[in-house]
Amino acid sequence: MSIFYRIYPWLFVMAILIQTNDALAGPGGYIAKAAFKTWWGRLIIAVLVIIFLPLIIYIRTREKIGIRKATKIANELSKVDQNFNWLNQKARFKGAFMQVHSAWSKTDMERASEWMTTWYWRNQQLVHLDRWEEKGLVNVCKVKTVKKMKLLHVQVSNLPALEDSVMIVSIEAEMIDFLKNKKTGKVVEGDQSYKDVETVWTFTLEEGKWLINNIEPGSLSLAYAKLKKVFDMQEVKQLVGGSIIN
Repeated sequence: MSIFYRIYPWLFVMAILIQTNDALAGPGGYIAKAAFKTWWGRLIIAVLVIIFLPLIIYIRTREKIGIRKATKIANELSKVDQNFNWLNQKARFKGAFMQVHSAWSKTDMERASEWMTTWYWRNQQLVHLDRWEEKGLVNVCKVKTVKKMKLLHVQVSNLPALEDSVMIVSIEAEMIDFLKNKKTGKVVEGDQSYKDVETVWTFTLEEGKWLINNIEPGSLSLAYAKLKKVFDMQEVKQLVGGSIIN
C-alpha cells in the first residue's frame, strides 16, 4: 500500500475538487461554494474522476471502515450510557444542526446557545457574525433537508463518567448558503441555488448532553474516520463488559 501513501496528497486534492460544493457552510464562517459550473470545468472533473477512480474507491473504503469502528464503539458504550446510542443521538445531532443554522440565519447565535459549548457560540458570534455586520454583509443560510449523517470517530474520556468524551459526525444537507450586501442585495460570495453540502461537526459530552464544539469542512471526514483511538481499550472493555473492535 506504499504507493497510496506516496500519492495520498494528490488524492486529497482530488477529493476537494470532486466534492465541488464541499465547504464549511453557514456556521463556521465559510460560504459553501459551487465550483466548476462551466462545461469545461465539468469535463475536467469527469476526466480526473476516471483517472483517480481506483484511489477514490480505496479512500472511500478506508472511510467506511473507520465509520464502522466508530459505530461499534458507540454501540458498546451505549450499554452503560445511552448518550452513546447512535440511533438515538442522531435525532439530537440533527436537531442541533437545524437549531444552529436557524440561529445563524437570524444573526443571533445566542438563540442556539444551549446546543453549543459556551466557547463555541461566543466564538461564532464575535468572530464571524459581528465582523460581517461591521462590513454591512449578511449570510443567508437555509437548510432544506438533512440527507446523511455518519459517525466518523468516538473519543472516550474520563472513565467511568465519560464526561468530555467526543463524537465527530459528518452531516450532509441540501441547503442555500451565500453572503450578500444588506444595502444593495448583491451576492458577494456563494450563490442562491440549493446544493448538497457536507460538514463535520464535533460534539463534546458536557453534563450529560452532547454540545457542538466545532464545525469543519466535509473534506476532513476521511481524516477523522482514520483517527486511531488514544484511550485505553481494555478499560473501555471492562466498563461495558463486552468486546469492542480494535
